Amino acid sequence: MSQHAKSDRHPDAATAPAGLGPASTAAAPKNPAPNTAAPNSVPTAADIKRWRQYLADERAEAAVYRDLAQSRSGEERAILLALAEAEGRHEAHWLKLLGGHAGKPRHASLRSRLLGFLARHFGSVFVLALAQRAEGRSPYTKEPSATPAMAADEQIHEEVVRGLATRGRNRLAGTFRAAVFGANDGLVSNLSLVMGMAATGVGSAVVLLSGIAGLLAGAFSMGAGEFVSVRSQRELLAATLPTQVTLAAAPQLDIEHNELLLVYLARGMSREAAEHRVAERMGLFACDCDPSLSLRPELPKTEDEHEAVGTAWGAALSSFCFFASGAIVPIIPFIFGMTGLGALVVAAALVGIALLATGGVVGLLSGTSPLTRGLRQLAIGLGAAGVTYLLGMAFGAVIA
Repeated sequence: MSQHAKSDRHPDAATAPAGLGPASTAAAPKNPAPNTAAPNSVPTAADIKRWRQYLADERAEAAVYRDLAQSRSGEERAILLALAEAEGRHEAHWLKLLGGHAGKPRHASLRSRLLGFLARHFGSVFVLALAQRAEGRSPYTKEPSATPAMAADEQIHEEVVRGLATRGRNRLAGTFRAAVFGANDGLVSNLSLVMGMAATGVGSAVVLLSGIAGLLAGAFSMGAGEFVSVRSQRELLAATLPTQVTLAAAPQLDIEHNELLLVYLARGMSREAAEHRVAERMGLFACDCDPSLSLRPELPKTEDEHEAVGTAWGAALSSFCFFASGAIVPIIPFIFGMTGLGALVVAAALVGIALLATGGVVGLLSGTSPLTRGLRQLAIGLGAAGVTYLLGMAFGAVIA
């Protein structure tokens, strides 16, 4: 076995934080395959350059995980520090290969430096999503100088970071959905309105007024719709909460004939657990049930579900603002006095940039290619506007 392979046997795996066994041991096989590089071969200039870049990236990625850990606590902090420790093992591997060729520290890749900047200043789910993509594109599977354990580490790291990012995505899902959908609706619907009106041949002042009317109508419609939706959802949640009526009614029930058992069966309990709960409620504690089934009395539900839904007024206001922020973009050229085809081209360009941005953000958060998502948003938005423009030309010709 080559010395290169021996350098990555995970000597400190036993010191990993409790609960992190799968992430640490899965990437450390007992008998890793030998390194394909010859142990005593003289590295070429290309090898040295490539290894130094790997070294810089490993250092930068370890720093990213440490920076993220500073804003976390408990298990998440321990997981991030364990990832940083693993990147340190990879760093040691490249240092050993380089030997005296390590030289002064190189700059990490632009991707790693961007991750570091975001981790230090934001530390959000966006950074974890970017880190997930970075781990998934590790070059070690095709790098002959990297050990198989290192390549396996990077695959495991991707899944670990995916799990951490999922927590943040779940917390962000409701607000993010409202922001993206509201802004995209405003961008596409008002651009389509402006393009359609302009295609009929009306003046720029009419196009501007139509755009403002579309902004206000759409924003109020979105706000009202979100208010009704959230209020209805909160009412549905409230209707599903169990009441404490069993506590008050149980003493008055007929011991032989009552439907208290049906209450607990309807709430999803097993028959044995429900029978034991009935015995508790009726004061018959000398039952034949397993004592471990003595469940706690019903407590008021926490507000977690309601907090996830949000308040109706808050949802309405945010939807109004998100839609308006998107709908104002297509009318910016007309606000500043532009007219004719030039104003339409500028409006389409501004909306295109905004659609690329929102699509890219969705791509980052979902762990997929930001460019692909951005281009998809752009194609859908400009496609809808183009169809509306053609319809406007047709209607204008008919009216004329």
